[in-house]
Amino acid sequence: MTAPKVAILIESDFYEHEIWYYHYRFLEAGVDAQFVTRLWGNEAITFKGHEYHAPFECRGDLETLDLDSLDALIVPSGMVSDRLRYTEDLAKLPPATDLLRRAFEKPDLVKGIICHGLWLCAPHTQMIQGRKLTCHPNLYGDAIAYGATFVDQDLVEDGDLITARTGGHAHLLAGAILARVAS
Repeated sequence: MTAPKVAILIESDFYEHEIWYYHYRFLEAGVDAQFVTRLWGNEAITFKGHEYHAPFECRGDLETLDLDSLDALIVPSGMVSDRLRYTEDLAKLPPATDLLRRAFEKPDLVKGIICHGLWLCAPHTQMIQGRKLTCHPNLYGDAIAYGATFVDQDLVEDGDLITARTGGHAHLLAGAILARVAS
C-alpha cells in the first residue's frame, strides 16, 4: 500500500508554526507531504517565514503538480495565498487559483483551506459558492461576498472541503485531513 499524498502550497511570509506543524505531523503519520509553489523556472526557491523569517526551501512546482496523484491539497494561512494569486495576465487565472479550480473538479480530492487561504479563491469564487466554510474573522465579509456560507466554528467540513479558522487551528485541519486520507 502506498502512503497517502498531500500537497501544501507555500510562498514567502508563511506562518512558520503552521508550515512546520504540517511538515512534522504528516511525516509522523506516514503521509507523503510535499510543499509546492510557483517556481518560475527555478529548481528551488527558499522562502522566509513571517514571524521569525525562518527559511524553508521548496522544490515542488505547482504548475506541474499531478492532482491525480494526491489525496489532499492544502492552502495554508498567512500571506501565502495572497502572493500566489498573482498573475501576469489578468485575463487568465493565476496558476495557483487554476490549480485549486482543477482540484475542486475532483470530488475525491480533499481540499483544505485555512485562515487567509480563502484569498486564493477570490479570482474564481465559483469554487466555493454555496459551500459551508470558516475562515479568519477578518475574511468573514470576503466569504459572504464569494457566495459561501460562513460557519462560526474553528473547523468546518463540507464534503471534500475542510476549512479552519486560523493558522493556530492547523492541528484541527491536519487531523481532519488525516482522518480522511488514512482511512
